[in-house]
Amino acid sequence: MATRKPMKKILLITLMLGLPSFTSLQVVAAPSWPIPEGIKTIEVNGYDMAYQEAGSGTPVVLLHMHPADYRSWDTLVPDFSKAYRTIAVSLRHYYPENWNGVGGDFSVAQHASDIAAMIKKLNLGKVHLLGASRGGSVAVTVASLYPEVINTLIVPEPNLEPLLPETPEKQKRTADGIARADGVRANLAAGDREKAAREWLASVGGAWEKIPERWKQNILDNLGTLTDIGERGKFTCADIQKFNFPILVLTGEKSPKLYGEFIAAMRQCNPNIPAPLIVPNAGHSMHRENAAFFNKAVLDFLSQH
Repeated sequence: MATRKPMKKILLITLMLGLPSFTSLQVVAAPSWPIPEGIKTIEVNGYDMAYQEAGSGTPVVLLHMHPADYRSWDTLVPDFSKAYRTIAVSLRHYYPENWNGVGGDFSVAQHASDIAAMIKKLNLGKVHLLGASRGGSVAVTVASLYPEVINTLIVPEPNLEPLLPETPEKQKRTADGIARADGVRANLAAGDREKAAREWLASVGGAWEKIPERWKQNILDNLGTLTDIGERGKFTCADIQKFNFPILVLTGEKSPKLYGEFIAAMRQCNPNIPAPLIVPNAGHSMHRENAAFFNKAVLDFLSQH
């Protein structure tokens, strides 16, 4: 496992070798956890972000669902990288970090700050930013706070809970989220990772036995992120009214109606946002459940912008 070198030791070696001081020498620390072969990292806001990069051309940055990571775009990267510089990011505390759920920096706002800093540090300029579900919340927050990095915004069923009014239903969703997080935490404390994953998936309407092995691994590798529902975003209707770049919204034919409510609230804030494109024979994980349709739809949109 790679670990960070103590700063004092680096400074001592620098002085012994007569190298330039830290005012003129950029020290690149190794990631604090194992990084899979072929995956890159970049330090932003004091965190080593992992990302997969393929292709060349105009950048497309991909923000995953919850609880997933850069690997969840395996049905998309091969197609997109033929025409675009495709960057699939793992947000803070997701795989390859094995996070224990401890800390106060797991939030949409923090993730948005990380993504904006990453885009600027890599000198990507304006990007096509695609974020699904919770990644959509992050994408919308980036667009709200850092519009200078946005070329287009693509949001498959973004979680836009902050746009909905306070109702008993919304309060119940929050309470259910807290209960799910408590359940995961309890199962992890008991040492039963698979039970934690199974029960979490069942609580959101999924069935462990019916999902592919690679999806199961995504959940198991990101269990720590399920112990904290985190801040859901601080964007407002006024923020979305200011969006003046091309936007593509997608929704699954079989998705829960709540995502339709999120999209309707977004379009009510900004009527210039087009009606969502419906992905047939697919639910919330539409980019996996109907990858051929999803990829073509997004690539057709990108080719126009």
